[in-house]
Amino acid sequence: MLHTRSSSGREASSRVKDMTKGNPYSLMMAFALPIFLSQVFQQLYNTADALIVGTFLGTNALAAVTSSGTLIFLMISFFIGTAMGGGVVISKFFGAGDKEQVSRAIHTILAFGIVSGILLTVAGVAFTPTFLRWMQTDPEVMPEAVEYFRYYFLGALAMVMYNICRSIMNALGDSRRPLYYLIFSSILNIVLDVLFIGVFRWGVWSAAVATVISQAASVVFCMRHLLQKGNIYTVEFRKIRFHKAMLIEIIRYGLPSGVQNSVIAFANVIVQSQINSFGKLAMAAYGTHAKIEGFAFLPITSFNMACTTFISQNLGARQYERAKKGARFSILAAVFLAEVIGIGYYVFAPQLIGIFDKTAGVIALGVQQARTVALFYFLLAFSHSVAAVCRGAGKAFVPMVIMLSIWCVVRIAYIIIVMRFTGEISYIYWAYPLTWAISSVIYLGYYLFSDWVHGFDGKGKNA
Repeated sequence: MLHTRSSSGREASSRVKDMTKGNPYSLMMAFALPIFLSQVFQQLYNTADALIVGTFLGTNALAAVTSSGTLIFLMISFFIGTAMGGGVVISKFFGAGDKEQVSRAIHTILAFGIVSGILLTVAGVAFTPTFLRWMQTDPEVMPEAVEYFRYYFLGALAMVMYNICRSIMNALGDSRRPLYYLIFSSILNIVLDVLFIGVFRWGVWSAAVATVISQAASVVFCMRHLLQKGNIYTVEFRKIRFHKAMLIEIIRYGLPSGVQNSVIAFANVIVQSQINSFGKLAMAAYGTHAKIEGFAFLPITSFNMACTTFISQNLGARQYERAKKGARFSILAAVFLAEVIGIGYYVFAPQLIGIFDKTAGVIALGVQQARTVALFYFLLAFSHSVAAVCRGAGKAFVPMVIMLSIWCVVRIAYIIIVMRFTGEISYIYWAYPLTWAISSVIYLGYYLFSDWVHGFDGKGKNA
């Protein structure tokens, strides 16, 4: 699909992967595996913080770290979603063989990441106490939560830029280099956690500092690769700016994904605030469950990311039947894996939660949530898989609307109603499988009866 005229161009072309040719199943699995391993190591950032903080600093510090997860995701989710949209644009033009437009997209999304990271740093540091009070954070936990959150957001630029760089490389079919960079930075994070907390006996804030340093290291590696001469799409600092037409194109596909992520994160913050009202044991249990679930769902997330790139490249090349075949495979694989994982989590929930905190109350509440939701993971996987297909097809508005209406409005309304009449924490846990089921029914109808394969037709040709 891409034509090169020199030996350096041929060498560079081996660094990207054209997913419009070859066996779609083996291509997607080979592409998804490095993404999966990358996400495993990315999850190690906060998980290492939680494990080491819980071991050396106790339950209050663990609650401070784990309870901040939903708030952190709320703050960065919009920018991560927009980066995903930028990846869709890059994949589309890459599949169509339009190198000039790919280059413009890359430089525009990098400019977006730099500006976003700076704004996020200012907002995160300035409004930390306000956000935590909104979430009804336990007063015992508040001082350490403020410490952790503020130091974490001093590295917001690194967080955003890593996700931007990863989206760029994934969009070009390169899922291996982000893995190599994350392996190094994750190991660095664990070493720094042990050094700062276990050896120096610094406070919970040092766990955030370790994470920031590690994420910055991964950005340095990513940019070093993207700046190398001889790549087909070498990044040049002087070209990093907003190309108006391309920015509009990225916003068209990225804004719905960013809003969708923010909506999910906002709903989770509301849930977290309700959980926080039950005290620090409930906070620690909910946060620990979130860590385990984050790991458990990595295979599904990896298939979804591979699916989005595969769909974008093939629809950009107008290979509609090939795109359909890849979508079916991705959905079925994700649903099957999710249910296998859910059964395993249901059985071993006490042992898994006990790794983080041996407190009986934390284990009991964590197991209660795990055994409420785990057997319904196939519904969550189906919803996310169809959403990934939609994003890859340039139909990101569809999952945004579904998530906004079901995972936000319906979920929050349900929680408010049941808490008013019962006050039982178990009913909060049921909000998840109920809303997963509703969204899955809607997604199934859209996938079967809509013309999603023509999402790019007639759009973006002159961007």
